[in-house]
Amino acid sequence: MIHVIAIITAKPGLRDEIIARIIDNIPAVKAEDGCIEYRPIIDLSPDAESSFGRDTVVIVENWEDEVCLKKHAASPHMKRYAENVKVFIQKRDVRIMKDA
Repeated sequence: MIHVIAIITAKPGLRDEIIARIIDNIPAVKAEDGCIEYRPIIDLSPDAESSFGRDTVVIVENWEDEVCLKKHAASPHMKRYAENVKVFIQKRDVRIMKDA
């Protein structure tokens, strides 16, 4: 299994714009071959030093294998999503991992 953690920091005050577009895209992503999990989460940590902050959303993804992940990244709906959110994003950090 392949695990993806996508940390997306919105421009100040625009996180909800990104979340709305993620949610709109979820049905298409979950319909892809090999998609096990795909969901946005937000940080509830009260400590500002250890928190991602109010402008960050994290997408947690699990994929059957690297082939499925590559197809996902190249899919038309992900290209549309990327185009639709780029004006709202300040920073994006994607980590791709596998079980140890």
